[in-house]
Amino acid sequence: MQFIFLFLSGIYSFTIKHLHLLTLPCDTKKLLFSDHISWESREMRLLLVNCVCVVLVLSILLIIGKAEVYIVTIEGEPIISYKGGEDGFEATAVESDEKIDPTSEVVTSYARHLEKKHDMLLGMLFRRGTYKKIYSYRHLMNGFAVHFSPEQAETLRRAPGVKSVERDWKVRKLTTHTPQFLGLPTGVWPTGGGFDKAGEDIVIGFVDSGIYPHHPSFATYNTEPYGPLPKYRGKCEVDPDTKRNFCNGKIIGAQHFAEAAIAAGAFNPAIDFASPMDGDGHGSHTAAIAAGNNGIPVRMHGHEFGKASGMAPRARIAVYKALYRLFGGFVADVVAAIDQAVHDGVDILSLSVGPNSPPATTKTTFLNPFDATLLAAVKAGVFVAQAAGNGGPFPKTLVSYSPWIASVAAAIDDRRYKNHLTLENGKILAGMGLSPSTHANQTYTLVSANDVLLDTSVMKYSPSDCQRPEVLNKNLVEGNILLCGYSFNFVVGTASIKKVSETAKSLGAAGFVLAVENVSPGAKFDPVPIGIPGILISDVTKSTDLINYYNISTSRDWTGRVKSFNAKGSIGDGLMPILHKSAPQVALFSARGPNIKDFSFQDADLLKPDILAPGSLIWAAWSPNGTDEPNYVGEAFAIISGTSMAAPHIAGIAALVKQHYPRWSPAAIKSALMTTSTKLDRAGGPLQAQQYSETEAMKLVKATPFDYGSGHVNPRAALDPGLIFDTGYEDYLGFLCTTSGIDKNEIQNYTNLPCNYTMGHPSNLNSPSITVSHLVKSQTVTRTVTNVAAEETYVITATMEPAIAIEASPPAMTLLSGASRKFSVTLTVRSVTGSYSFGEIYMKGSRGHKVRIPVIAMGYRR
Repeated sequence: MQFIFLFLSGIYSFTIKHLHLLTLPCDTKKLLFSDHISWESREMRLLLVNCVCVVLVLSILLIIGKAEVYIVTIEGEPIISYKGGEDGFEATAVESDEKIDPTSEVVTSYARHLEKKHDMLLGMLFRRGTYKKIYSYRHLMNGFAVHFSPEQAETLRRAPGVKSVERDWKVRKLTTHTPQFLGLPTGVWPTGGGFDKAGEDIVIGFVDSGIYPHHPSFATYNTEPYGPLPKYRGKCEVDPDTKRNFCNGKIIGAQHFAEAAIAAGAFNPAIDFASPMDGDGHGSHTAAIAAGNNGIPVRMHGHEFGKASGMAPRARIAVYKALYRLFGGFVADVVAAIDQAVHDGVDILSLSVGPNSPPATTKTTFLNPFDATLLAAVKAGVFVAQAAGNGGPFPKTLVSYSPWIASVAAAIDDRRYKNHLTLENGKILAGMGLSPSTHANQTYTLVSANDVLLDTSVMKYSPSDCQRPEVLNKNLVEGNILLCGYSFNFVVGTASIKKVSETAKSLGAAGFVLAVENVSPGAKFDPVPIGIPGILISDVTKSTDLINYYNISTSRDWTGRVKSFNAKGSIGDGLMPILHKSAPQVALFSARGPNIKDFSFQDADLLKPDILAPGSLIWAAWSPNGTDEPNYVGEAFAIISGTSMAAPHIAGIAALVKQHYPRWSPAAIKSALMTTSTKLDRAGGPLQAQQYSETEAMKLVKATPFDYGSGHVNPRAALDPGLIFDTGYEDYLGFLCTTSGIDKNEIQNYTNLPCNYTMGHPSNLNSPSITVSHLVKSQTVTRTVTNVAAEETYVITATMEPAIAIEASPPAMTLLSGASRKFSVTLTVRSVTGSYSFGEIYMKGSRGHKVRIPVIAMGYRR
């Protein structure tokens, strides 16, 4: 084996050294084989190897140097930060609260200049046809995405003027009643002119899986006409199949980005759609949560589950499709989508997307093409909401790290769907199923799928899944309740509750029961709307009760064949939700802190997530084309869970804040959302978090800021926060420059600025939270607040768990309207516990404003 490797390595290095000979046409090479040239000559041996082994060599080149997509940054400012200096090109940078006009001659000429430099660099280093430039990044980042070999990447990495060359990596999707739950119809929308004005002229950009433009949640036929919006300059692609425009006034922009996915060989136009069309469902769902029309009836299987509405129903939707059904997406496409969205003039970015893990190619979580592009977007005045991730309930599972991003955790709201199965022996087994009941006062015979097989040879099809009606005996199933087993196929998506329902219906069953005998890792039990009586028994002990009752009641002959089915039961009505006061709660799947600053999972001096919002069992629009969720294939609505659903809640609420305060920075909006959030549930108790018990059953524990950030969003209070903690681009640079372990050159590579900004310690970043991950003896941090209301006096109190002493100074301060004041917080180690201590700073205003920020610290001995 070693010999073969050395032989191939030799051919590879030999060929690379003499690669120019491969450019000779084949007939020219044959002519060189003349009688007067010695066969022993070096050149002839080379030509022999070249001609005879060319296929082998090219194959080896493909194996060793397989082309991949790389994201490259080069020297020179992007449009957003270029302050002049290059001959013939005027400055394009503006102040952070202004928008760049991408149509101006100054901007377009500088953009052309940057793209020409990208092309010249590649053209000077590599022969045409050996690479493919996929994107030029000009607005937020000066660089490009290119598809070529690792050897070419290494050559480019060493070229003058090149700052970074990083291999592209994958991202994934981080997969109604909530407006009422959040108090929008009575507490927020009226202040903006009602639901038909809520979010007026605010543009929310969605980097997701596209949109189904024909859905009533995005229709304009029952709304006030949408006028032109000159500040937004995005374009609308035309559906290549129908030739119809994707935009209608409500949907104001629609583009798709798939060049990196195509280069990687992952894109399939038959199912992924080479257009903004949603081939998944996820993108339509998130867009509807943030900005879907108000009062859209949610109808499925002949039942109405209520009315759906977005958080900001009048906001405009700009679609930047960069995620796809089977593989998620690639960062090169996502960065191109974000760059285009900011260029087009969006106000808010909703990102239900994140990396599969901390990027291994960078030393820090805060600096990579994805987060650096978002930093530039925030500099351009765009508020960014990103899903925190679905890796909960385990610590350090966040995939949203940076202080300029609003990282959103997922909560369960007050609505629960429950159902029950009543057995004839008197036992009532709790379960879930959004289904009608069997006929009242009537019981039905229970028949197991395994006992009604037409042929025992079909066992290879796993008939207990009830996915294949043709293998079951209709004569034995008809009029009875069909018992099915929840196998691992449901976890991986090859089986679905929707298909169980279709099987039962086609066999004439009165209903079905799906019993979970073993909980597989990754199993997620959500209620699924179905048209016939049906229930999922997810508790293993209750499933065991059911199976025991069935076995005792069913008589069999000596071979095990059933002689008579005698077990009976009835299925309850699961269509009506039950409203709980023990809400909100942190959802089990929601990613948890502490936040990390690098790939070795070192703790960061920054709290994440930032805020909690509804993300469990959210009803919203779905694409009938979508096949991502097998239970909703062909449906117009879906009820699904994930921090993917939480992020657009915050994006939509941020649009309402932006509508009220159009000049506010992204940090000011984020501060208003965080400082006015709540740590209490509806019953007045502390927020609880779902967690695994020792037996892997779900339990509730008292939640901490690592679960919910600052707390659960309170939209009404966010519109009148009293004080804000504002933060600008230079503050974020100061945070990066004072974070230990970050290479200063790496910061300059991504920001084009040297580390002239210092704040002493990253904990001094003016964020609406305080985190000290390594507190030795004592440390004082400072914060600056700005009064966005009338003159008010605030009394400041500080509380902390006993291991850490806390003191705030001054104890009170008066601020005129628009004025800013500093205050300090001193943390001192009392005892070393080996765990974090939690506390808060509470500022109570004389006019009734309440401002609260969480404090987190871990004490160490020197």
